[in-house]
Amino acid sequence: MHKRLQDTEQSLMEHLKELRKRLMYAFIALVITTGLSMFFAERGLQLIIRPMGDQIPQAINVTESFVVYFRVALILGVALAMPIITYQIIAFMLPGLLPEERKYLYFLVPGVFICFILGVLFAGFIMLPAAINFMQGFLTSIVENKWTLENYVSFVTRVMFWMGITFQLPLVLFFLAKLGIVDAKMLGRFRKWAVLLTAVIAAMITPTPDPVNMMIVMVPLYVLFEVGVLLTRLARRKPPEEAGA
Repeated sequence: MHKRLQDTEQSLMEHLKELRKRLMYAFIALVITTGLSMFFAERGLQLIIRPMGDQIPQAINVTESFVVYFRVALILGVALAMPIITYQIIAFMLPGLLPEERKYLYFLVPGVFICFILGVLFAGFIMLPAAINFMQGFLTSIVENKWTLENYVSFVTRVMFWMGITFQLPLVLFFLAKLGIVDAKMLGRFRKWAVLLTAVIAAMITPTPDPVNMMIVMVPLYVLFEVGVLLTRLARRKPPEEAGA
């Protein structure tokens, strides 16, 4: 009994050490990419502000511009470090991957970066301009819509980040299918719930209450689900007798 307890404690300590190592690698990668992003954070801020058109956000607090500059650099750093962060998470959670399964990480890791960037670009060039245009013209007969720099950038970067995360759905479904956790038939039965779920997620992400902006988010989300279903068909695992043939 004492031996079993000692083995359990050693196993727990090994897992904690492994977790600390993975977190350290991810943190170092984020620090490096954020430092590099500081060289073009100003350009990134200009792109973020572009949907406002002629209206320029106001910096009210003394340090507001400084804080926003580093927030933009951090978001860019997260985007650049996403492949490394993803690899460290998967390496910790799934250390027992078979060699055949491990090779799909070479597809998944760069795919995460590409999908994250696509989600950010979709939010920045399609979703946010429509939403911001709506909010700028809302109640203008009784309200003068002027936004502070910190509130605006916080709002925009939050939407961009979650759209980047949402665009990972096809890759997540593909990898789960490769591990045998889900399959296309299972997801096909989930379709009617997927419509409802994408509507709920779109309502949570969409910054405005109008149905047009909600549909701008909901339709791509459902398309991502269908792309994920297609990838699960391509990822169908061969039965052992087929694999050994």
